[in-house]
Amino acid sequence: MANNGNANGNVWQFKGNTATSDAAAVALRKLVFKMFRNYNLNSGKPILAPSPGDPSASPSFLTCPVAEEAVAAAARSGMANSYAPSPGILKARRAVADYLNGELPAKLKEEDVYITGGCNQAIEIVIDSLAGNSVANILLPRPGYPHYDARALYSCLEVRKYDLLPQKDWEIDLDGLEAAADENTVAMVLINPNNPCGNVYSYDHLNKVAEIARKLGIVVISDEVYKHVVYGDRPFIPMGIFASIAPVITLGSISKGWVVPGWRIGWIAMNDPNSILKSTGVIQAIEDCLDLTPQPSLILQEALPDILEKTPKEFFDKKIKAMRHSVEFSCERLKDIPCLFCPKKPESCSYLWVKLDTSMLVNIKNDFEFCMKLVSEESVLLIPGVALGADNWVRISIGTDAMDIDHGLTELMLDQVIRGNRVGETFTEQAYSDMAESSNAKFRLQADMFILENRYINTDDEKN
Repeated sequence: MANNGNANGNVWQFKGNTATSDAAAVALRKLVFKMFRNYNLNSGKPILAPSPGDPSASPSFLTCPVAEEAVAAAARSGMANSYAPSPGILKARRAVADYLNGELPAKLKEEDVYITGGCNQAIEIVIDSLAGNSVANILLPRPGYPHYDARALYSCLEVRKYDLLPQKDWEIDLDGLEAAADENTVAMVLINPNNPCGNVYSYDHLNKVAEIARKLGIVVISDEVYKHVVYGDRPFIPMGIFASIAPVITLGSISKGWVVPGWRIGWIAMNDPNSILKSTGVIQAIEDCLDLTPQPSLILQEALPDILEKTPKEFFDKKIKAMRHSVEFSCERLKDIPCLFCPKKPESCSYLWVKLDTSMLVNIKNDFEFCMKLVSEESVLLIPGVALGADNWVRISIGTDAMDIDHGLTELMLDQVIRGNRVGETFTEQAYSDMAESSNAKFRLQADMFILENRYINTDDEKN
């Protein structure tokens, strides 16, 4: 039991805020660091993938020299050494509005945009701004990005979930979405392009979402941070197109598109042609929240117009080509891992979202145990699906070079798994048989050897 006294017998009147611990417990960052702590530093093996969701360490995904020079020029100019205004400097807000406008029927103006310290701070500000009602709730996707859950929990905003449907290319369960809402629902979060599923929503589907939002009387928070990481055939459609049906708050940043998550520069854009967000006080609440939070770096704000306006199309084309190659390569390699199945090849983002078949494993009950064993014994870092709201799924980062993917999925996840006396002992006879049918000659040879040597675990014997 904690002792609040000291040597002089005084009783201290303060203690830590447990709300922060409760919120951090569901944050993805907390889980990743926990898994890092489970990594064996003495194994002699490099950890793969070193930072889930961050391809910036890979030579194939370096940022654009134009962006680097814009930041350097801003730092040298002497114009970025002071404090910035809370909403952001006007030229940065204007540049974001121009960048987002594209096909929007109701064009954004600079006053509709607020600059934030990355998309995560944008999430925090918007959630806090909607959390004034003690009985309010928010609709979040399952699976989804856990920072929304963490911030809602911290802000005492009840979380309700709607499902994404794998049998329908991860479309939103529209009936379930509507059923999850009640008179206290204030907003829904839409992640498009979707993390972790990698799908891109169609125009018709987004239109239906907007109609449901209008029916429910809620605002749509559209997380579009991956809009520049689309490599499938379906084009990205901004949710702001439907703002005349229901108000839309768009969140974004340059972290994924320009591969610079450490720069921490993002935005909130108010798609509100009918002035609903203004009349309900949401815009004022967001501006008040901005007055309470640190401003993002003025150097990055000064550089943002050149980054958004001068980055050549060839930079994005090269990045998309590399990502498309990673997807094809990874999906092909994944076929040789019998306990993992990818129901849909991703169209966007830098992940594979795969189903874990625990029936092919022994002494591993779920995705969390599977991932913890991999990182501790084989130095392979995967994100368990439970952290993103889905049991027995796994998120694999593929935003890296093909050699690293090959090493991670074959040498570590299979060579060492089959050969070893640790994780390797968890595969069943059926799993080894499936490996023996693999198109990869190395896997076939190893599986045949181990089946002949009776090194697999017989599930029938385990049950008896």
